[in-house]
Amino acid sequence: MNTNWGFCGVFLTLENVLLPEEKLSPTPSMVDGLSAETEQDLRILGCEFIQTSGILLKLPQVAMATGQVLFQRFFYCKSFVNHNMDVVAMACINLATKIEEAPRRLRDVINVFHHMKQIRQKRLLTPLILDENYVRLKNEVIRAERRLLKELGFCVHVQHPHKLIMMYCKLLNQDGNTKLVQKA
Repeated sequence: MNTNWGFCGVFLTLENVLLPEEKLSPTPSMVDGLSAETEQDLRILGCEFIQTSGILLKLPQVAMATGQVLFQRFFYCKSFVNHNMDVVAMACINLATKIEEAPRRLRDVINVFHHMKQIRQKRLLTPLILDENYVRLKNEVIRAERRLLKELGFCVHVQHPHKLIMMYCKLLNQDGNTKLVQKA
C-alpha cells in the first residue's frame, strides 16, 4: 500500500497571510494623521458594534465574525478619516448576513444601529422615523456595501479558524469536552 500522497494534508504557514506586511503599517488612517492608538480604538469599537448588532439581530456567530473580518479588511485599505465608521459597520454586517446565508432586511440593520446609538447616548428610546433622513442613511449603507465589495475585489470569502479547531478537537477525541469546545 502506497502511503506517499503528495496532495493530502494541511499546510499552515505565516508566509501566506492575507495582508502583506507593508499594508499593515502605516495604515491609510495613519497616513491621514490618525494616531495608532485612536485607530486601534476605532477598530475595536467597530467590531463591538458589529457583535452587538448581530446579537440583537439574532445572527449566528459566524455571521458576526465575518462582518468583523470585512470591517478590518476594509479599514486596512481605506481611512477612518474619510469613511463613516457606523455606516461601514452597518454595510459589513448587512453583507455578512448575505454571505453566511442568514439574511436580514436592511431596515432591521438600520433600526438596530439606531437603537444602539440611543442607548450609547443615554437617550429616550424612540422608533426610527421613516423620513428622508432614513432614506438617505439607507442609500449611504447601500453605497458603502458596494464600496466595500469593490475595495475587497468581491473577494469576501472568510475562512474562520473555528472549524479547524473543532476538527482538531474531534481528532483528539475531545469533541465531547464541552468546556474545551466552548473555549475554542
